[in-house]
Amino acid sequence: MTEKKQHKSIRNRRRPKGIVKPISVNFIHLRTPWVITWWSASYLGYAYMSLGSYVKGFILIFLEAFINVNAKLNLGIFYSFTGHFEMAKQVVDINWLLFYVPIYIFCIWDGYGLAVDLNKYSILADRENSSMIPFKISNWEVAFLDKRKPWMAIALSLLFPGLGHLYTHRVPTSFYTLVWWSLIAYKGNLFPCVYLTAMGDFAGATTVADPLWLLFLPSIYVFAIYDAYVNTIEYNRLFEQEQKRFLIDNYQSANFPVPE
Repeated sequence: MTEKKQHKSIRNRRRPKGIVKPISVNFIHLRTPWVITWWSASYLGYAYMSLGSYVKGFILIFLEAFINVNAKLNLGIFYSFTGHFEMAKQVVDINWLLFYVPIYIFCIWDGYGLAVDLNKYSILADRENSSMIPFKISNWEVAFLDKRKPWMAIALSLLFPGLGHLYTHRVPTSFYTLVWWSLIAYKGNLFPCVYLTAMGDFAGATTVADPLWLLFLPSIYVFAIYDAYVNTIEYNRLFEQEQKRFLIDNYQSANFPVPE
């Protein structure tokens, strides 16, 4: 039910569905809180990136790498998975590892709570039929809503993580993912490993690989594919909602019987 005592412009500013800016198209939509919780557990900060809370996401993604590398947590995981439990105990730095625990718990708790709250605001925005401007132009960029292909977002993310988000104009997520993937791939010697593996030199690939950095990559890769796909679907849905609202407001007869 809309808040009829308030002017329409105030209602639209109070609970907007989304916003189109030259730097990004940011919006809210219904999510499964447990999926967001999983991304918090998988990689600190990715839950916030998915929800459009970029500042928190950037800070926590940096902290994830900073604390993990100093604690040598990925090395401990690597040695544990390969059955070298004593080496895992020796390599992990407890002083740094204990910094990780409270931040990890906070991200899981807060990511779940934020997803629940944003779901409520998304429902309210739909009920209030909040409008948005679907086109924004500036001296630096042109941003607008239109239909995109979800399979293309997947293909671009498979090609290079971050390109799928760039496809739907999520520039902060795209830029950070592109830079982060490139940095970690370089530090982990990913491309020399790929080259040596393609040449059949598996022993050489094993030698040059740095598991301390390479174990970051699976989470980044899967997140980039998943989030770009979901974002594209919801992006298309937002476009349809905005177009529907515009057509009803400007072209549909007031006497048209709306089906219940």
